[in-house]
Amino acid sequence: MTANTPILKVEELQTTFFTDDGEVPAVDQVNFHVNEGEILGIVGESGCGKSVTSLSIMGLVPSPPGKITGGKILFKDEDLTKATEKRMREIRGNDIAMIFQEPMTSLNPVFTIGNQLTEAIRIHKKNSKAEARKDAVRIMQLVGLPRADELLNEYPHQLSGGMRQRVMIAMAMACDPKVLIADEPTTALDVTIQAQILKLMKQLNKEMNTAVILITHDLGVVAETCERLIVMYSGKVVEEGTVEDIFNDPKHPYTKGLIQSVPDMRYKKQKLYSIPGSVPKPGSIKHGCRFAARCEFAFDRCISETPELYETAPGHTSRCFLYDSKEEMANDRTAVKG
Repeated sequence: MTANTPILKVEELQTTFFTDDGEVPAVDQVNFHVNEGEILGIVGESGCGKSVTSLSIMGLVPSPPGKITGGKILFKDEDLTKATEKRMREIRGNDIAMIFQEPMTSLNPVFTIGNQLTEAIRIHKKNSKAEARKDAVRIMQLVGLPRADELLNEYPHQLSGGMRQRVMIAMAMACDPKVLIADEPTTALDVTIQAQILKLMKQLNKEMNTAVILITHDLGVVAETCERLIVMYSGKVVEEGTVEDIFNDPKHPYTKGLIQSVPDMRYKKQKLYSIPGSVPKPGSIKHGCRFAARCEFAFDRCISETPELYETAPGHTSRCFLYDSKEEMANDRTAVKG
């Protein structure tokens, strides 16, 4: 498998929650891929479907009320949406691992760090207790934890936030997964520890050639870490391209708003920019562009039709009618003026 071969492909993924108020499409026909050894970023505001996408890949969408209702998740050409629970247990941790947002809720408070880490290793590698403990010490040293042998006997509450997050990364990397999904891995940490965790993830990505999907709302983290970027809004991908292309020349009005709202230390502003309005409730917009109500460029067609992803440059796409063919644009604008 070459560096540019997708190791994981998500095709037309649809994840729906069945509630008392009706069906809620949290992830709506999402397409993307991640190549072997690549770091892919997924950004967007809270409630745009980032975490549900990652849980869908892991087969961890709470059911009921959630269910994958369409599309494919292809890991090395195996469709995970059709995999049995037994098969998913083999894949989770072994081939695809996940670092969750809050380590204190992900680690069991009544078991030692060693107990939780060696259990994962023994399940997947079929090692003896002694071998699993040796492996656990090695992986904890790899993620930069001091006195690893002693830490194995301690409980989660005895560790700092940064150390707990490193333990979570160690657990995720214990079986050398091919794909690592990191869901807001630095949100609960202070800036210094954030930088260390990101440096560690880049190092593991480089040394072990692990593909990383980094889910975040922090564009600074993306600029520092990722190669390619997907921008999600209200359950859909609205822009995709290299980090360089998107930061230098964002195409979708939502992406422009996100970048504009990042504070720039070089200039003193009286007020920070914020995108007006808020993310619509999933499923509340049946027709038209989901960003139209918050968009300064919206015209009639944006309200009545749903835009496709249009290619704006090689490898750069945007879900916006502004990048449809010039003829259709001209017709729309004439209609609006008329």
